[in-house]
Amino acid sequence: MSRTMNLAAFLLPTGHHAAAWRHAGSVKDAGVNFQHHIELAKTAERGLFDAVFIADFTSGIDEDGIEGFKRMTYASSFEPLTLISALSAVTQRIGVVGTVSTTYTVPYHLARQFLSLDQINGGRSGWNLVTTANVRESVHYGVPDHIRHADRYQRAREFADLVMKFWDGWDDGAFVRDVESGLFFDPTLRRGVTHDGPLFAASGQLDIPRSPQGRPVIVQAGSSEPGRQLAAETAEMVFTAQQDREEARAFRTDLHERMRVIGRPTSSLKVMPGVYPLVGRTQAEAEDLKDQLDNLTHPEVGLLLLSRMTGTDLRGLPLDGPLPEPPAIINGNQSRQTLLLQMARKRNLSIRELYLEVSGARGHWTIWGDPTQIADQLEEWFVTGAADGFNVMPPILPKSLNDFVDLVVPELQKRGLFRTQYTGTTLREHLGLARPAPGEIP
Repeated sequence: MSRTMNLAAFLLPTGHHAAAWRHAGSVKDAGVNFQHHIELAKTAERGLFDAVFIADFTSGIDEDGIEGFKRMTYASSFEPLTLISALSAVTQRIGVVGTVSTTYTVPYHLARQFLSLDQINGGRSGWNLVTTANVRESVHYGVPDHIRHADRYQRAREFADLVMKFWDGWDDGAFVRDVESGLFFDPTLRRGVTHDGPLFAASGQLDIPRSPQGRPVIVQAGSSEPGRQLAAETAEMVFTAQQDREEARAFRTDLHERMRVIGRPTSSLKVMPGVYPLVGRTQAEAEDLKDQLDNLTHPEVGLLLLSRMTGTDLRGLPLDGPLPEPPAIINGNQSRQTLLLQMARKRNLSIRELYLEVSGARGHWTIWGDPTQIADQLEEWFVTGAADGFNVMPPILPKSLNDFVDLVVPELQKRGLFRTQYTGTTLREHLGLARPAPGEIP
């Protein structure tokens, strides 16, 4: 069978545009409207997506940015693991990926939650492994000073290793449940966990059999130097932000080279850049949607987002002036800071122009046009080796997801680039990933 594209639907409650909640095509209370999330998941499943992808925002709001936050929806949203657990009960085939940070939780707890979910939904779960970039989140966990960038990644690497050990604590078939002999589990198939590392020490095993798909799929989104290395060592799906095809191809090539060095097959990783598609039945309709959202973007919102992502307070600066040089080192998302600075310099963007870009795509690839034009651009990245698929970031929900499923997916299917039916039952099967043996490197 020829290589086909992978697609995930990255769902923010009202859509990815910061002003989406003000648009007529959105659901205003989407953050706490479970029926809305059910409909989104079912739409993505109707479109035969591999998975729905749920991010996390634990920083909430703070007084310093209250003028911008009061105009956004981030103060109202469900906790991701709770949400994907509930969505598992109302879907049959689509995978569910939830974000949980390694920075302020413990491996045993996370491993038990995701393996429980993977048993409940028949092997459709994925863990989006992130480190907490937002310096304002630490106080929620009683930590006054946010953990340094390099230390966060050191913790994340050992954390992932220990989680996988817990997931492999039993061999396949260990729970025989033989009524006649009275044997519930075979002790020779109990692997257990022994770990004594620089940051964690643990032993024992989970009280849950091995996953139907071997292990939940590990997703990773870092693009900094330590983020790339973590992805090469642990991830099976990578969500990345790239602005053009050659940058995306170079990123994918770099991950593959790192994998070869450590002995991982490149087929065990799917690189899926984020794409922010403004879909119209005509190009003019797509351009009109972009203009509508730009016009709904309040400057306070744009400045807050851009300030947080660049590590620079931009309030009071001329909006039509250039982006100032940001701090050389920030303790937040370093790869996104670099990407936005390069974008501003390369395209000579003013602060206003850059915050309009950030308010929608957050630094990800933006495309617009009719279904054929959208499919052309996705196909070009896919066939030239820039991507294995895409994490689709709908601007407005539910409108933009419906438009992508109803208009773009059929065009991709017509070209033989995307499935016409599910052929597997697990997320790993949807992605074309092998089922790992216990203890096997991902």
